[in-house]
Amino acid sequence: MSNSDYLNKQFATRALHVGNEPDKETGAISPPIFQTSTYVQKSPGDHLGYEYSRTHNPTRTRLEQCLASLENARHCIVSATGMSAAHLIMQIIPKGQAVICGDDVYGGTYRLFTTVLQNEFNFIFIDTTKTDETIKLIQKNKPAILWIESPTNPLLKISDIKKLSKCAKDNGVITVVDNTFMSPYFQNPLDLGADISYHSMSKYINGHSDVVAGAIMTNDDRICKDIAYFHNSIGPSQSPFDSWLVLRGVKTLAIRMQKHEENAMIIAEYLESHPQVESVTYPGLRSHPQHEIANEQMSGFGGMITFFIRGGIEASRKFLEAVKIFLLAESLGGVESLVEHPAIMTHASIPKVEREKIGLTDNLIRLSVGIEEVEDLISDLNRAFDAAK
Repeated sequence: MSNSDYLNKQFATRALHVGNEPDKETGAISPPIFQTSTYVQKSPGDHLGYEYSRTHNPTRTRLEQCLASLENARHCIVSATGMSAAHLIMQIIPKGQAVICGDDVYGGTYRLFTTVLQNEFNFIFIDTTKTDETIKLIQKNKPAILWIESPTNPLLKISDIKKLSKCAKDNGVITVVDNTFMSPYFQNPLDLGADISYHSMSKYINGHSDVVAGAIMTNDDRICKDIAYFHNSIGPSQSPFDSWLVLRGVKTLAIRMQKHEENAMIIAEYLESHPQVESVTYPGLRSHPQHEIANEQMSGFGGMITFFIRGGIEASRKFLEAVKIFLLAESLGGVESLVEHPAIMTHASIPKVEREKIGLTDNLIRLSVGIEEVEDLISDLNRAFDAAK
């Protein structure tokens, strides 16, 4: 069967087969890695669709075909890192334009916008979960881009993608959604009206903590053409081997996301009733302020949990030093469970005063719940809470 034969199939089938058809020459069920920089031409300009691997590579093409099918997109461009993907998106708008961005975004995104690009665009940070306020700001400022992270990192705030995308489109604004936390399995921003869905593929899409990579998906031909131009000109290309690793990792995306969510729901409920926990944020809990919106625009709640431990920074430190199965490390979305302290680790680039304005305090702990047996994970958390007393 060809890729097109699978496009009307269910998600898990597409994840396994689109871009992964057996090698035509040898019948190899695992496609070969085209570890090449250049391609022989029959005559000047007469080639088989590939000239140079900065621009295109057959292994990368397979991955892009697979990811586009999972996000219900016509186009996909992958890059070396999630941050390079974000930077490429910013290249397609004229300098000097306004950009409305959520106030609780990944620390690397915040750093990119407030240092590298601060003199090129007018960044306006707002809590995009406040739909009416965000709409008024869009109508007033007519920004070039509305940048939404939903759920946000690390506070797991959820924006109404459909309403905000409609307002943006009505005002000629490009809507970009960072869909990293949900993956295409649980959320499809393009179906909700967004113009661009992008991911750090280092997280759930790859899922094995052995690749850094980014992906940009869109249905807009012009946006794709512009991003492809800058991608080729600047050159943040993903290597063939990394493309192959992600292509292999994505085969199990559906079953991994199911287990991530199953474990996370149990742990979120456990944390919510724990006496050493001030509060828990998880979209699947009814206590989450945007739980109903999550129900409407997501098909599941993911594997990320944020909670606030009683006892401040000292209790946080003791807790983080005591875990054994939860590994103290940055990043998220791998099969193994991770724990981190955003104020010190992933979001340290955000000034303390700005962190605390949005609720990113020193007793906040972020869990990336893996696919281990949940009983073992809860036992590990119990040990850490005992150490933090």
